[in-house]
Amino acid sequence: MVLLSKFPRELTETSRTFNLKDPQIRSLLLSLGTRALALVGSMVFSYFLIRYVIKQLDPTHEEKKRQKELAEIISKKMNLPKAIINNFNEYEMCLLADLINPDDINVTWQDIGGLDEIIDNVRQTVIYPLQHPELFNQSKLLTTPKGVLFYGPPGCGKTMLAKAIAKEAGANFINLQVTSLLDKWYGESQKRTAAIFSLAKKLQPAIIFIDEIDSFMRTRQNDDHECTRMVKTQFMTLWDGLETDDSNSSSNRVLIIGATNRAQDLDAAILRRMPTRYHIALPNLNQRIKIFQLILSNELLHTDVDLEPLAQKTTNHTGSDINEICRQAAMQRIVELCQQSSQTNEENSTLELRPITQADFLVALRKIELKIMRNNENSSPSKQFSLSSLIPTQYIVIGSVVLIGLLNMYKGFFRFSFGFIAGMGIGTVLGFVFADSPMGKYILKTRSRDQQT
Repeated sequence: MVLLSKFPRELTETSRTFNLKDPQIRSLLLSLGTRALALVGSMVFSYFLIRYVIKQLDPTHEEKKRQKELAEIISKKMNLPKAIINNFNEYEMCLLADLINPDDINVTWQDIGGLDEIIDNVRQTVIYPLQHPELFNQSKLLTTPKGVLFYGPPGCGKTMLAKAIAKEAGANFINLQVTSLLDKWYGESQKRTAAIFSLAKKLQPAIIFIDEIDSFMRTRQNDDHECTRMVKTQFMTLWDGLETDDSNSSSNRVLIIGATNRAQDLDAAILRRMPTRYHIALPNLNQRIKIFQLILSNELLHTDVDLEPLAQKTTNHTGSDINEICRQAAMQRIVELCQQSSQTNEENSTLELRPITQADFLVALRKIELKIMRNNENSSPSKQFSLSSLIPTQYIVIGSVVLIGLLNMYKGFFRFSFGFIAGMGIGTVLGFVFADSPMGKYILKTRSRDQQT
């Protein structure tokens, strides 16, 4: 108690001796203030300097900056809430460039001709679960499919179906580019793969569309790159793995749609995750007539145009081929008018397009058929020289066996044997491999195993 009673009096006496007018005290305070300001300034400068150096060391800094600016433009265009935008991480912001607003999609069911039955099935299995999740959440048997696969020849409307689904369901459409998932830095590809699903869940209902899915999800092999294998595995795990929730359809309205013309190349695990599959085949006669009617609905046609004969002549043609035929037929009028105006020196404003005639379609059909024939000729494999073209294959095999036996009798002089490998092509001579060497045996075993596979 005595010490406490003396403390205020001593503090008062000490404060009286502290005089701010003293030059020494003033210089001391000024020195301390200057040092404090210098310390704070150096700390602030060091912070921003380190931050700048770290950004410069990041090789993807400029790319992320551009993608972030583009993502902000897209998010404003789609009227996304600011709370959702602030919740995006840097990888999700980079993938926002692949996001398409369903209002910007100009493809509807009415733009797809000849696929009425498939459209009805798609509405029942895909559209209704996305639009009415509360109804499908009442039974475990009514779970929404996690994946839909459209497969068939190219040019038959697979991509148009995916766009029409996004338009009809009002879902956010993520047109996934496989190149946006791959990165040269270790671990970045896995982070971007995880960001695809986290972004889709934040924007659900959402559709992840992968065009030419066979280029990304083909059958896994032993010679696959480590990064590609890890990305595939993580993609399938996040798609339908141990941590995915199948009990509540209303909380997981993310659908993956794939389109391919090589369904046989897809991995079996991918096909298992796509139970709903639709084969988009070449259009039949009635479907081709509907496609012609749909494409030419707003065009000026001559009275002699008959679509049924045209549909009969376009057997084995896709919807894309029919669209090109109609475009070429319409171009015939432009070519005639341009030639006429160049000869008569008429102004373009006085020229009028005539109706499209049946002859225009026939000329266009011949052009398309010639183009298809040339493409088939160019895509056919060129003839390569083969020893079997000069000597029958059975004689080559017998001669190879006899020669190997003779050479093996003189191992002291000849340490190589003549190797014939049928897996490299019938009648093709590979060359020389070392006899009884591990490398020669490995090559023969490897090619034999690949041939059996």
